[in-house]
Amino acid sequence: MIIAIDGPSGAGKSTVSKAVARRLGFSCLDTGAMYRSIAWQALQDGVSLEDGEALGRIADMHEIGFSHEPGDPLPRRVSISGVDVTDAIRTAEIDRSVSAVAAAPAVRQALVAQQQRIGRAGNYVVEGRDIGTAVFPEAELKVFLTASAAERAHRRVAQNERRGVGSTDYAEVLADIERRDAIDSSRDTSPLKPAPDAVQMDSTGRTIEQVIERICALAQEKGVHV
Repeated sequence: MIIAIDGPSGAGKSTVSKAVARRLGFSCLDTGAMYRSIAWQALQDGVSLEDGEALGRIADMHEIGFSHEPGDPLPRRVSISGVDVTDAIRTAEIDRSVSAVAAAPAVRQALVAQQQRIGRAGNYVVEGRDIGTAVFPEAELKVFLTASAAERAHRRVAQNERRGVGSTDYAEVLADIERRDAIDSSRDTSPLKPAPDAVQMDSTGRTIEQVIERICALAQEKGVHV
């Protein structure tokens, strides 16, 4: 079974997806980390983020891997062609770069193939921008999770402070979120939008626990035992 959780940057998709996966006994696939990994590799290789064909070749050449602790369904580390990039892909530089990479049709084509291969191997909570519309349109449960830009910026700053990675300047983070929203929503290939059959959830003013409980309840309605 696939549970697709889509939404804009900073909506809490990663936190919610991991918690839902743990409660349901599912595995979790962070597709955003895959695009971030390609952005990191492009910067390492000196490839222009405007060169969609070159970015696509990187996505074709490199396999994204997720490592798990024994018995834990949640990925702990992310690698690209065997290089651990778990922390390297969470910097402000990658925040600024990833939307341009994700907008390249050749990159999306390559990574969607990897995502489908992984997700169809078991029960997965998959989070991203186009999971319910493009990657797994057949997903049994689709959720579109959002929040106000201001709320998402506050959350991202707090997250970056906890991790010690990324910008902690609220104005900078807010501007980046608004810029990414505009890019992700207007791109030609798989723009950010809810699937027609997605349950839309605005988490502004809600606790993460409330969001998790709601999604788990929806999964139960689909026959998943919690």
